[in-house]
Amino acid sequence: MASAAKAQVTLPVSIEDVRAAHMRIRDSIVRTPTLISRTLSALTGATVYLKFENLQFTAAYKERGALNTLLQLSDDARGKGVIAASAGNHAQGLAYHANRLGIPSTIVMPRNTPTVKVVQTEGHGANVVLEGDTFDAASAHARVLEAECGYTFVHPFDDPRVIAGQGTVAIEMLEDVPEIDLFVTPIGGGGLISGMATVARAAGRPIEVVGVEAELFPSMYNRINGTDMACAGDTLAEGIAVKEPGAITSAMVAELVDDIVLVSERSLEEAVSLLLQIEKTVVEGAGAAGLAALMQHRERFAGRTIGVVLCGGNIDPRLLAYVLLRDLARSGRMARLRIRLQDQPGALYNVARIFDAQRVNILELAHQRIFTNLPAKGLSLDVECETRDRAHLDRLLAALQAAGYETRLVELA
Repeated sequence: MASAAKAQVTLPVSIEDVRAAHMRIRDSIVRTPTLISRTLSALTGATVYLKFENLQFTAAYKERGALNTLLQLSDDARGKGVIAASAGNHAQGLAYHANRLGIPSTIVMPRNTPTVKVVQTEGHGANVVLEGDTFDAASAHARVLEAECGYTFVHPFDDPRVIAGQGTVAIEMLEDVPEIDLFVTPIGGGGLISGMATVARAAGRPIEVVGVEAELFPSMYNRINGTDMACAGDTLAEGIAVKEPGAITSAMVAELVDDIVLVSERSLEEAVSLLLQIEKTVVEGAGAAGLAALMQHRERFAGRTIGVVLCGGNIDPRLLAYVLLRDLARSGRMARLRIRLQDQPGALYNVARIFDAQRVNILELAHQRIFTNLPAKGLSLDVECETRDRAHLDRLLAALQAAGYETRLVELA
C-alpha cells in the first residue's frame, strides 16, 4: 500500500496526464455534480459527498477514459477503427464516443450477454461480435480481430490513457469540494482508483484513498495483500467483478492506494436501495459499492469528509425491483409469514380477522396441504403482507401467537 518511502517511484500516469485528459474531454462529457448527502452523512457518521457519474449520457464514468483514448489516436488508427471486449459500461462509453467522432468501433461480447446490452451497444453505433462463453474468450477473439483488421484495442482499465481519463473524476470533485480528505472508490480492474489516487497524491495535502471490492471478487485485495481468496459467485456488483486486475493498475494501486475494504452482498443491496430512496437516483451494484463500504465499515470512516463516486447506473430493472423488495422485507415493511391452520371451514376467515384488526395489508396467500409434514387435517398458510415498519410487524406476530396460531417469519438470507 501507499507509503511516504515510495513517493519517488515513477508511475505510467502523472497528474499532468490527468489534467491534460480533463482539458481534452471536458467539453464532450457531462460535468456531473458533486453534492452533499445530509441524510447519508447522518446515517454513516461521516460527511458524505456523492459524485453522480450515473448521470453521464451512457450512465457511467467509463466514457472519460474511452474518450481520452479516442482523442489521442492517429488519423490512420481512427480510419481503421477501435475494438474492445466488454459486456458493460466500457462497451457503451467507447461505442458512443467513437460513433460521435466518426470512428468505427467493434465490441466483442460473450455469446451469453443479455440481449438488452447487445441492443444498447449497437444503438451507439458499434458492430457487436458475439464470441465465446466467457469474457476471457471474448477478449482473446478481440485480440485476434485487432491483429487481422488493424484495429486499435482499447482496454477497459489497463491503459495509461484510460486511467488518465478516469482520474478526471477526482479533478472535478476536488474543484467542487476542496475539503474532501478521503476518496472511497470501487475497484474492478483498477482504472478509476488509479486515476483518482494520482490526483489525490498531487493535491498538496493528505487525501486518503480507499478502494472497495465485493467480497465475492477480492481480486485486487488478493494481489496487494498476497491473499488467495476465491473470486467467484453471483454478485450484485457485476461491474467490478473482475478476476484478474491489470498489471499497470496493480502497480499504481500498490503505490498510491492506502487501503482496500470488502463489502457483502447485503451491504450492496442496502446501498442501492438507500440511494434510490434517499437521493432518488438509480445506481448499479458497482456504483453503490462506496456507500456500502461506509455503512459496513462505519468506524473506519467516521468523522471524515468523504468523496464517493456513484460510478454507474446501468442496472437491469427487474434486478432493481428484486433489490428494493428484499430491502422492504429486511426492514419489516414486507413479510412472509408461515401459519399453521386446521383444515376446516372458517379457518382462513378467522386468521384474516387478525390481520384486519392490526391494519396489515395482505398481498398474497398460498395454501399447502400436500407437500408438508403436518397431519392430514392440517395445512400450512403462507401470507405475504405489508406493514408500516418492524414494530408493526412485531405487533402482528404477537397478536397471531396470542390467538393460538403457530407462526413463523420466513427470513431472507
